[in-house]
Amino acid sequence: MSEQQRPTVWPAFQAYDPDLVIRTLVALGFEETAAYRDESGVVQHAQLDWPEGGGLMLGCHKPDGPFTQQPGTTAAYIVTEDVDAVWQRATDAGLAPDAILEQDYGSREFRLSDPE
Repeated sequence: MSEQQRPTVWPAFQAYDPDLVIRTLVALGFEETAAYRDESGVVQHAQLDWPEGGGLMLGCHKPDGPFTQQPGTTAAYIVTEDVDAVWQRATDAGLAPDAILEQDYGSREFRLSDPE
């Protein structure tokens, strides 16, 4: 699949502590490309890019907002060429990822829950 044909998906979610989630994702290898804060310093919208394509967006929990999502209810599957390096970054950051699994269908993957 060429770079132009590679699909990208941008999950978007809300967090009680967006700064904590951003720090966690940066520790895994995401790049913080934008973080817009209100006058009190709370992240209203952030974008984090995955170096190999795609990324995600997040902001603070807005219970009365038009796109309200309950924190802790989003899951994302991140594709990388180097599962071992991402797993090691998660481990080094104290995030306690599960062991890497070798799937019958050829995938190498691990599960990690964010701090929330």
